[in-house]
Amino acid sequence: MGKTFGLVLSAGISALALSAGGASAKDLVFGLIANNMAFPYNVVLADGFKEQAAAKGVKVIVLDSKMSMETQANQMDDLLLQKVDGIAFMPNDSVAVTSLVDKVAAAGVPIVASAVPVGDPAKTPVDYVYPALTALVSTNDVDAGRIAGEYSANLLPKDREVKIAVVEGAPGFSVVGQREQGFEAALKKAGIQYKIVSSQPSDWTPESGEQICQNALTSDPDIDMIFSHADDMALGCAKAIDAAGSQALLIATGGGSDRGANAIKLDEIDASVCTQPKLIGAKSFDILYAAATDPASAKKGQYVSYDMFAVTKDNLANCPLTGW
Repeated sequence: MGKTFGLVLSAGISALALSAGGASAKDLVFGLIANNMAFPYNVVLADGFKEQAAAKGVKVIVLDSKMSMETQANQMDDLLLQKVDGIAFMPNDSVAVTSLVDKVAAAGVPIVASAVPVGDPAKTPVDYVYPALTALVSTNDVDAGRIAGEYSANLLPKDREVKIAVVEGAPGFSVVGQREQGFEAALKKAGIQYKIVSSQPSDWTPESGEQICQNALTSDPDIDMIFSHADDMALGCAKAIDAAGSQALLIATGGGSDRGANAIKLDEIDASVCTQPKLIGAKSFDILYAAATDPASAKKGQYVSYDMFAVTKDNLANCPLTGW
């Protein structure tokens, strides 16, 4: 729930078209559409994409759709008119963007969904890739929740029912259900008896996390653990736990941020899960580059993810920090 921009072209600059046998790096122009560059996670993802592009001499047009489906659709049309050689984007609405992906694919332009799936996540597995996509490059969020749940199971008592409060991500994001699914499945597998006493949506900010946790602890001061769907809300939640004098464990996923790492170092957050938006951006570029330079060998429907692990005070150095 995502730095200095280099090699960003204005929306009016045209790309050279692909030749039948692919294009050389100096000819390539890619489009990258973020869903909202107000989120640090998304800025870091874009950085990973642009750094790979700079290394290959590829020009990049970076656009911000500001969470508007209408804007994202118009930006996609503009990139096609400019004859870009590939498009990576963070979908604003997983279902609504299917028609956009179909249009780009029909134009013969490789397209990669970064961090957010295409298709109805409620009806498809976490590794489902919409057939018209060249690839989905994403964190496996069921796995991220599972890792948080496995770590939690090692800390929670097994001789009684424990009380857990959940700070959800924002409504409408597929990661909300996926992270919770993996988390609860891990607890059940470990034999933890638990009750979710509170589960409230946030807006992905520390402020909302603090308010949600404050309300949960006021309603039930005996909460054993709070599970946050991302580091940002956990930062605010840590303040609420401290103010309430609570001994509740605080476990997050969607981690790897500088501020989250610092909170773990200071014992404000017990653990999180290392996620890497910069790597998602870099891998998204690599797949587009391969498809643009060797279209004859380009594959469709690739699912690309990466390994994760629980981040604690003992292994902070193992999770790459990239400034988000």
